[in-house]
Amino acid sequence: MRTNAILFWILTAFFVVTSLLYTIWGIYYLGYIEWSGGTPLGLAAVLSAFIAFYIGRTHRAQGGVLPEDRMDGNVDDADPEMGFFSPWSWWPFCLSGAAALAVLGLAVGFWILYIGLAFGLVCLVGWTYEYYRGYHAR
Repeated sequence: MRTNAILFWILTAFFVVTSLLYTIWGIYYLGYIEWSGGTPLGLAAVLSAFIAFYIGRTHRAQGGVLPEDRMDGNVDDADPEMGFFSPWSWWPFCLSGAAALAVLGLAVGFWILYIGLAFGLVCLVGWTYEYYRGYHAR
């Protein structure tokens, strides 16, 4: 967790420097402050500072080193039961393809959206009932 906090503080410094350079470049090149670029970069710096502060305080409140931060730590040291994930399932891949078709339908032709939604519904039902039939049935 300490490593994550340090990385977010580095990201904060990067966004601050980038925001300042963007603002100075805008003043030099355009002659005035261009708000649509410097403001989001500054807000990204504030957001990463919030996250870094929260992670740092959480790490300090725990009073110890997490198993993920130890060099001799194993994967199972932290929390061996993270949930159940289907190792050979193709349904998440198909569902992402259906989502891509739906977004393509919004961008290109509205009729493709209907195909993506129908395909997505089939994939969602298939993923939900994957372990009710076949080789991995329970």
